[in-house]
Amino acid sequence: MEPVSGRRTAQARLSFLTFDAFPVGDVRRPVLASWVRSRRRNLPADRIDLPYVADPDLDQPLARTATPVLRRLREHLDGQPISVILTERNGLVLRRLTADTQLSRHLDQVHLAPGFSYSEQFAGTNGIGTALERGGPMHVFGHEHYAEDLEDLACAGVPIKHPVSGKIVGAIDLTCWRKDAGSLLITLAKTTADQIRAALMSDSSARELELLQEYLQAGRRSSDMVLAFAEDLLLMNATAKQNLDGSDQSAVLAHATEMLAEARAVALVELPSGSRVRISCRPVPEGARATGAVLQVTPQAADLSLAVSAHRPPPRPDLPGIVGRSGPWLACSREVDNAYRSGNWIVLSGEAGSGKLALARAAHRQNSRARSLRVMDATDAADDFADDVEAELADDIVQSLVIRHVERLGQMRLDELIGALYSSRERRLSDPPWVALTLTTGGSNQPDLGELLTLFPLTVDVPPLRHHIDDVRELVPFFLSQLSHGDLSCSPEAMHQLLRSAWPGNTAELRQVMKQIVQHRRRTGVIVLADLPADQQAISRRSLSQLEALERDAIIRSLLDNNGNRSDAARALGMSRATIYRKIHDYGIR
Repeated sequence: MEPVSGRRTAQARLSFLTFDAFPVGDVRRPVLASWVRSRRRNLPADRIDLPYVADPDLDQPLARTATPVLRRLREHLDGQPISVILTERNGLVLRRLTADTQLSRHLDQVHLAPGFSYSEQFAGTNGIGTALERGGPMHVFGHEHYAEDLEDLACAGVPIKHPVSGKIVGAIDLTCWRKDAGSLLITLAKTTADQIRAALMSDSSARELELLQEYLQAGRRSSDMVLAFAEDLLLMNATAKQNLDGSDQSAVLAHATEMLAEARAVALVELPSGSRVRISCRPVPEGARATGAVLQVTPQAADLSLAVSAHRPPPRPDLPGIVGRSGPWLACSREVDNAYRSGNWIVLSGEAGSGKLALARAAHRQNSRARSLRVMDATDAADDFADDVEAELADDIVQSLVIRHVERLGQMRLDELIGALYSSRERRLSDPPWVALTLTTGGSNQPDLGELLTLFPLTVDVPPLRHHIDDVRELVPFFLSQLSHGDLSCSPEAMHQLLRSAWPGNTAELRQVMKQIVQHRRRTGVIVLADLPADQQAISRRSLSQLEALERDAIIRSLLDNNGNRSDAARALGMSRATIYRKIHDYGIR
């Protein structure tokens, strides 16, 4: 039964929604925390408004494995008014088994049915979504629900964790009428979750079990860093966790993926942290189609690594003014630095705000502090734009020139620019300046840049911030030190929320958010969650890995290429329609 009286809970909920005071003891702490999250997301309290997937994937391991467990539970309940519900990890309802007709009809009315998502970000406080949000069991009774349409129900939700990876793969929920709720409801839900987890273990593929066995054997044989990975699985021993930070882990996995594709067993590499290691990669299972592997990572002395890779340039210090230690960002920085040192003209290609100009400036400061860098913008190119470019390149004090937004040039101005670059290159053969173009991707109606790009032997793709999201931890204090003179820091809760954003405006958007906070919210002390802009506070999805961010971007591009048609986009990506629907929801694609 409800832990506090229904009347007191109902009054507390009303007071909360109208911003009136109420005794905090009238509401359980996890429920109150969920109410706060729901209000921050601007969810309606007087209705249920949920996203819907017409064809949820019932062929996935969770649904396939859990179905017999759910059916046995329904038989044991023997017609009692309790509904057994299975969801994905994002709250999407996969199955609902209900023996009571009246309860089933009511659940249909509140959309607690297959295809609808009961994630807390859509449905507010409820047994399914709040259990997934908290990562542990949760029971919600009557008026504890945020949406009043659910006040006649009681639900007990328990996340289901994969027996090998430990990741949450879904949730089991038992829902009944509020008046029928008993103290054993949450216990029964926990027992059912344990049974599904055991069934998942029995149903685990031979590949996962073989990978686990190989990983354990490798760990027993060696004191080195040992990792194992597959499509949705990453294992590492304590030595690897202690010695590989997030950037180094990403780099090791990226190298291992290449080694699998190229059937290489050993590689000597330099990690983003600067350490050199030997990676031994053994595919599991053996064979050309292996998608998993066991890795043994052994630290190497600097002279050994350099002797083996003598063709590589010696390690360079980080580019000045460039913040971030993630693998993709450091690799991009080194490419730009190497291009400058070799004198190769380059194209810096990437999304708006990703740091293309900052990289060019940093490479110049690293290699040619004494001479001048000029920046020209093609956005508002006048008739004499090409003449101005030629004049800059003819000036002996100009060592570097960056031409921004070349994709915005009309065809006539583009042809004139090509002529100016050819002429300038011939004029200063002895000491030519370094030229970099910035090209912003994602636009439409771009001119044909083919002839222009023949002058630039190298294109460096600058990663969007979401592909090196861990660097937000360093970028935030860097920006705050610039904007607040070092008197402001960021709380762990606010930082966690910032790490969840997709940052479509990239690093420039992050800096603008920090500037907005300093100007309008807080200039000293510690930034807390409430100081963030409303759109940042509303972000509720989990932080994505680099591979997940790449997959999300591929789905978005395919949707754009197919005019938003999900079926066509799925076919272009080789996905089923149900899979792309699920991923669109899971990644929050709108």
